[in-house]
Amino acid sequence: MMFDWPSAGWGWMFFGGIFMLIFWCAIIGLIIWGIVQLVRKGQPSSSATKTHYMETLKERYAKGEISKEEFDQMKKDLLS
Repeated sequence: MMFDWPSAGWGWMFFGGIFMLIFWCAIIGLIIWGIVQLVRKGQPSSSATKTHYMETLKERYAKGEISKEEFDQMKKDLLS
């Protein structure tokens, strides 16, 4: 009797290998995505950073460290 490829299950092994590859790529992708999300949580958002710099700028102006013109220019630069 001749060896019949489709009945031997070679086609299913091929598709099983492809699905296994897709599965592991998805698992690795989820792990990388999770790590990126954890790293981003530790960093302040840009709006929080701008708010912090604006508060510092106001304090320096209130203490007389910078003039009104310097304050206005720095504020303009910060908000642009």
